[in-house]
Amino acid sequence: MDAYPPEALISEHLVIFVISTTGWGTEPRAMTSLWNMLLRSDLPDDLFEDMFFCVFGLGDTAYEKFCWPAKKLSRRMKSLGGYEICTRGEGDEQHPLGIDGVLDPWVEHLLEVLLQHYPLPLAQEQDTIPADRPPPRVSIGDVTSDAILNPYPLDEDEKYHTTSVKCNKRTTAEDWFQDVRHFEFSFKEDIKYNPGDVAVVHPFAAVSEVDLFLVTMGWENLADDMFTVEHTMLDQTFPDHVPNIVSLRILFTRYLDFNAVPRRSFFQLLRYFATDELEREKLDEFISIEGADEMYDYCQRVKRTIWEVLSEFRSARIPREYVFDLFPPLRPREFSIASSIELHPREIHLCVAIVRYRTKLKIPRKGVCTSYLSGLQLGDTLRIGIRKGFISLPTDANTPVVCVGPGTGVAPMRAVIEQRVYAGYNNTTLYFGCRSANKDQHYRSEWEAYAEEQSLRYRVACSRDGPEGSRRTYVQDLMEKDAQDIWKMLGQQRGILIISGSSNKMPAAVREAVRCAVETMGGRS
Repeated sequence: MDAYPPEALISEHLVIFVISTTGWGTEPRAMTSLWNMLLRSDLPDDLFEDMFFCVFGLGDTAYEKFCWPAKKLSRRMKSLGGYEICTRGEGDEQHPLGIDGVLDPWVEHLLEVLLQHYPLPLAQEQDTIPADRPPPRVSIGDVTSDAILNPYPLDEDEKYHTTSVKCNKRTTAEDWFQDVRHFEFSFKEDIKYNPGDVAVVHPFAAVSEVDLFLVTMGWENLADDMFTVEHTMLDQTFPDHVPNIVSLRILFTRYLDFNAVPRRSFFQLLRYFATDELEREKLDEFISIEGADEMYDYCQRVKRTIWEVLSEFRSARIPREYVFDLFPPLRPREFSIASSIELHPREIHLCVAIVRYRTKLKIPRKGVCTSYLSGLQLGDTLRIGIRKGFISLPTDANTPVVCVGPGTGVAPMRAVIEQRVYAGYNNTTLYFGCRSANKDQHYRSEWEAYAEEQSLRYRVACSRDGPEGSRRTYVQDLMEKDAQDIWKMLGQQRGILIISGSSNKMPAAVREAVRCAVETMGGRS
């Protein structure tokens, strides 16, 4: 959306908006320029009277402001005269079928509406599935003997910086169930970032897993053969930073994710490559409307990966040119930066929980990126990007800041606190939540040292340290006890509240604690 000039919107007759949700119900950064334009007060009410539009939002009902940008855009477009031809769709990551659970029926309805407004010629009215498989989104070719292998595009992307590992240290107790790491990355050049900004990391898949996957696919003998790749179907997505000469091993190590849980579109395409009749029948069931529940039980509910699916549908032989159509990109991961550039020049610190769990089938799983990070050794190099976050700190030294960051949600709070300590401010409060004071109280010595020198007011809730059967204490409980202080800092002194971490009930409970403080101590309703 950031590549589309906002002023061109007035000339469109039909627009389909697909909008994700970021932060606390905030529009994606790529939409900011368009949204700012639409909010102008001087726009006439009939600006889009000749436009049909519809909106599909991408969100997660675990967050309170579910699909908020999509809802706001829908209302604003209608207030400017636009005609919404299709009911707004709201895709939910919590749906048993993921986003597809809402997207698929919404698209079917949209197509019906579009056919009413834009009917096809009679010869094209039959709604048939093409017998031939769709063309691949890339074309591939042989590598000539005089071909020059260019550097990896990521290595030349100026938005990324080369860094080396300075520290990779576990912060939780060795006998604790969760492995949380503190990372320090050192840069040779000056870098700039602010509290709340995020580090972008492109992971590598584990060498051992890539080797086994290539064997599963029958590609072991041609895994290192180089070939050219050209993105030809430009209306189809394509992974970032893919070089024009690659091998299958390179692709599945750096660019394509064979451990993702497949979506319905994967099974639709896989059917073209399966030759076994029973396998084709099973795939037909999965992609049918009646088979949605069966596909969910087979795939989403137990988090079966693409690799595991292909291990069972053994007759499928995937041509190299179709790997970009079947396998999703190995996406970069974003981590809140846990340091201040003022206190740690040319460094970025991260606080990362290493993802490991078991599926409903008791199969062990691990996060691709966090596993990659946990395996880094001192001195290893990688490329890290920096993206702007959503925290804006007050410039007035008299404005208090209240930070609430349970678990690894404390990462951006560490950046905020370090920044304010460096500036000499002593009106910062941290509410930190963990399970055990001695097991997972991240950066405990730092917080206690700041509190000792009165640079920080530190309040910690250790929910599992109480007597057996006693009521657990969480950050919101401490804030309720501190109602007088909360009202003084946020009400009387007009301070700001920053919440980071869990997307479950914690943010709502924290806001409820603040509301109670305003009512009981401030006499407000």
